[in-house]
Amino acid sequence: MLTSKAHQSPSPPILYSFRRCPYAMRARLALQAAGQFVEHREVTLKNKPAEMLRASPKGTVPVLVLADGTVLKESLDIMRWALGHNDPHSWLAQDEAGQGDVQVLIAQNDGEFKFHLDRYKYPNRYGLADGVAHRELARGFLDLLQDTLARHSFLSGARFGLADAAIVPFVRQFAHTDPTWFAAQAWNNLAQWLQDFEASAAFALVMEKHPVWPGDVGGEGEPG
Repeated sequence: MLTSKAHQSPSPPILYSFRRCPYAMRARLALQAAGQFVEHREVTLKNKPAEMLRASPKGTVPVLVLADGTVLKESLDIMRWALGHNDPHSWLAQDEAGQGDVQVLIAQNDGEFKFHLDRYKYPNRYGLADGVAHRELARGFLDLLQDTLARHSFLSGARFGLADAAIVPFVRQFAHTDPTWFAAQAWNNLAQWLQDFEASAAFALVMEKHPVWPGDVGGEGEPG
């Protein structure tokens, strides 16, 4: 991930990532927003490198290994670490009430919505004939986002911020599971928000393709 040279260091953090993973995507969005240079190591989820597993035995991405050996294994921790060092777009600069609202929204995304999203997108993994029931159960959260975006241009308020970056990769995954169905729903504000994000320079930058590190050692991995 190439960013401003002002934030490069002799030993940049190492980021283990998978391009389509929504958790990895939101971590890359925050790193990019912060201008944080990292050594990007693209992995395949079917054949994870030993170096990554030594750093984080749970084997999920993203993983950020700092120069001092500290390992950040959770995407939100990576986002907060990056923005804590440099937050030029004020993603974290919100009043206490607003920050509380952001955290509640992200928790709902990472909890109930992600639960239903997984079962909608990958029903066979959970022994389901299809994911339609879970698609319907996910509607409540998407209705909430639609209502929020009817009041503000972004989930974070007047401009794209932490809540948007943390949630949009998951909404994107949901929308792309059945694009025709998604487009037919009465989520005009939500759909426009997603469309604007996918047309943004930030999205293009974080979705740049990287060769598998340290080479093509496995399969394509889990689709995102």
